[in-house]
Amino acid sequence: MLQIRRDLVDAIVAHARKDHPDEACGVIAGPVGSDGTARPERFIPMLNAARSPTFYEFDSLDLLKLYREMDANDEVPVVIYHSHTATEAYPSRTDISYASEPDAHYVLVSTRDPETHEFRSYRIVDGVVTEEDVEIVEAASPVAGPTESYMFANTGSDDKPDT
Repeated sequence: MLQIRRDLVDAIVAHARKDHPDEACGVIAGPVGSDGTARPERFIPMLNAARSPTFYEFDSLDLLKLYREMDANDEVPVVIYHSHTATEAYPSRTDISYASEPDAHYVLVSTRDPETHEFRSYRIVDGVVTEEDVEIVEAASPVAGPTESYMFANTGSDDKPDT
């Protein structure tokens, strides 16, 4: 089961709506607890390098930077998310083939309906997709977790996002 704070769910959905009609993608990193489970804490929206309504791809340099940062912070990718803009929130064959983090929760958000959204989570291990329950909890304190952005791929020498 994925237990996730409401503010993180809201941030994922907002990112998906913002990038629509292209697929949005990102990661929620977190520390591994003493019980061996990881908590989703740090929301990291990523740039869809494919800039496509039917496919997402993390920029390889952005992903390398992210993994180095997570290693330095003793974090793991707890949630790997992306949106589907015209279909249900279920992993495609491509999504399944690219799933390389067996301990991650793969969250899909469908933005095909402008009034509502689907928010579903899966475990994907060795090509086997298992849907899991999602428990949305309120934040423990009024301060939301930190937010990072890796939406600067392909920006040129000034390192400012293209607009």
